[in-house]
Amino acid sequence: MKLIIKLSLVLILINPSFLIGQSSSEIKHSFFIAGPQFTGIIGESGEVLWDSKKPKARDGYVLKNGNIIICWADVVKEFDKNKKVVFSYKRPKESMELGTAVRLKNGNTMITESGENPRIIEVNKKGTIIKSTPLQPETDNVHMQTRMARKLENGNYLVPHLLAFSVKEYQPDGTVVNIFKTDKSELDGRNAENWPFTAIRLKDGNTIVTLTHGNKIVELDKYGNVVWKVSNDNFKENPFADPCGAQRLPNGNTVIASYGAKDGIKLFEIDKDKNLLWTYDNYKVHHFQILTTNGKKLKKDPLK
Repeated sequence: MKLIIKLSLVLILINPSFLIGQSSSEIKHSFFIAGPQFTGIIGESGEVLWDSKKPKARDGYVLKNGNIIICWADVVKEFDKNKKVVFSYKRPKESMELGTAVRLKNGNTMITESGENPRIIEVNKKGTIIKSTPLQPETDNVHMQTRMARKLENGNYLVPHLLAFSVKEYQPDGTVVNIFKTDKSELDGRNAENWPFTAIRLKDGNTIVTLTHGNKIVELDKYGNVVWKVSNDNFKENPFADPCGAQRLPNGNTVIASYGAKDGIKLFEIDKDKNLLWTYDNYKVHHFQILTTNGKKLKKDPLK
């Protein structure tokens, strides 16, 4: 018994994360956070590298040129390295909410607008709307209409609709060409409240979806069949607490934000075999972007 106790103390002294079940792999990430308490960049040692001084952001990314684009409910702004605003788009009405802001390859910015007439818009560098796509969220609840939308390689849009329990693929004219349902029986049905939040289309055609109140993440094939599912049933730490943002890393691991966590794990990384590899437990995270791992920049597009 004394030997066991001494061994446990040694493990804790060597790696304090042993207490909460973290891996001893010494993974370190720097990352951008869009969250209710802090919106900015955290370094690999947990230090604040950049602070927007305005929390409660919905979405955001560090662009290839080093600028940072951030989406709040009322405005989207792009900042240069000196925090000068070089792009801005404000919501047309106070009753509307902006939810996603993505810089496209052509330099335009894709933004979701929730409200009486929910839509995706594409805005040029001057802030002028050049394209508009109507959405079908199946609810008048403005805040619950849409979340993290993406533009696909084929020009369509992939849009999660929480209360519709659906991820819908839209053509630019608003035609729905595919629907992935998240209230399937194998996901414990509608009572599990599997509200889709982030949907990411992978190169192989599969789609990753975080399910908020359902406290799980799934990977669906092109027909909507569940091919990978991870939930708190797979961990003793219960890291899933209203999972919102997600990112598939170049090594195949997945990082997930637990927006609803009050204490403990706010952001965590798992591998395909459902091993918990890395955690972050300070600021609450709505959405995020992993920037570096152990000093090396990530090369893969964070939106994919």
